Amino acid sequence: MSERRRVEIDINGETYGAEVEPRLLLSDFIRHEAGLTGTHVGCEHGVCGACTVQVDGDPVRSCLMFAVQAQGREVRTVEGMTDGLSEGELHPLQQAFHEKHGLQCGFCTPGFLMSLEPLMLDERDLTDQEIREALAGNLCRCTGYQNIVESVKLARERLRSGAESPAERE
Repeated sequence: MSERRRVEIDINGETYGAEVEPRLLLSDFIRHEAGLTGTHVGCEHGVCGACTVQVDGDPVRSCLMFAVQAQGREVRTVEGMTDGLSEGELHPLQQAFHEKHGLQCGFCTPGFLMSLEPLMLDERDLTDQEIREALAGNLCRCTGYQNIVESVKLARERLRSGAESPAERE
């Protein structure tokens, strides 16, 4: 039996600590130690992208990273997307997914959001192909990817123009 280690991981600006086995996956730490269940676990082999979170701002498959590797790094989950927004307000990318029907069952959606959100900061115009390349590591069995691409384009347009979504105008 391996020796347990103390880890303290910053997740969405809050520190979560626990004594863990060195082999504990970051996805399991997030769900079971931090109690944040927005990060979904699908294939557990890094293929489906459902468990994608951001580590130091970059999308990472949390099922391929040990919790001990996240020590001293900033982890952001789908729950952190609305930090700094009013209660009940969605991130522009989440709102666009809703409006453009970029999701159906929703199981893969947190991974898509975490993979695609960094594109919101990209100042240059992105082609549909570049957006598709950014989501290439995420699998969805319910939708065609076109509505996801349209969601990204709508969110980027709104962020650039400062436009409000219909929900924000109410």
